Amino acid sequence: MSRHQHEHDHTHLDWTEMLPLLEHGAELQAPLYRQAAAWLGELLPAPGVRRILDIGSGPGVISCLLAEAFPYAEVVAVDSTPELLERTRARAASLGGRVTTHHAELPGGIAELGRADLIWAADSLHHLGDQRGALAGLAGQLRPGGLLAVVEGGLPTRRLPHSFGIGRPGLEARIDVAHADWFAEMRAGLPGAKADVDDWRTLLADAGLVPSGTRSFLHDVPAPVTDAVRQQVVAAFTRQRDALGDRLAPEDRATLDRLVDPADPQGLHHRPDVFLLTARTVHTARRG
Repeated sequence: MSRHQHEHDHTHLDWTEMLPLLEHGAELQAPLYRQAAAWLGELLPAPGVRRILDIGSGPGVISCLLAEAFPYAEVVAVDSTPELLERTRARAASLGGRVTTHHAELPGGIAELGRADLIWAADSLHHLGDQRGALAGLAGQLRPGGLLAVVEGGLPTRRLPHSFGIGRPGLEARIDVAHADWFAEMRAGLPGAKADVDDWRTLLADAGLVPSGTRSFLHDVPAPVTDAVRQQVVAAFTRQRDALGDRLAPEDRATLDRLVDPADPQGLHHRPDVFLLTARTVHTARRG
């Protein structure tokens, strides 16, 4: 899912390079997002939803799921990376033109998006320096009675047991700490960065909306996993090694090298104990 790209090399994200990881990850979590869309359909019945904005839509996996969940709606996939929008158009080709794309740099491009009954923003707002201002802008694009759904937070993803026989136990917890430091630097380097507390209910209310519920949705794939899940796990650990390697202790870097090595018999390519467990949280609010 594309986000604002900035000039700090140590926190820069190349969304085109990340396209396979983003696309396959969203495909694997499709059951989770279908559950979330079904819940939104209880808050905002499908027959009344005519236009949806998917903010930071990436390769369009969720855009297409939203089109399935709301069959009377046009879904506009909004992103700043042309390659991801191109992938969205290819994915949506079978949906009869109900999913269209819109290239925009946010937050400046919010005003040109047009009105919508439902706005979905998954993991996109934290890549904008002024989250509060972006929420206010998105709230202004809602039609009366419309719903804004913000996907932020949840639970850290786990893919291996706490102790799995290589290196020191608790590797993923230490990766979480390194990622939190990276995330703080990324946020601080964004244009117009403001240090708001991630109290989404309050932020949505401050944007002039009426909070209408928060729910978390579980994604649980126990061991043994399919080849597709295993490939995604390998890709995720490879990404963590490359992005966070210098923030981790040498022992943990060596463990990651072993885990992603297809020739290592204890690596991720061969382990029977690999699983995938996470949860995503959806915060909603309605325009009066």
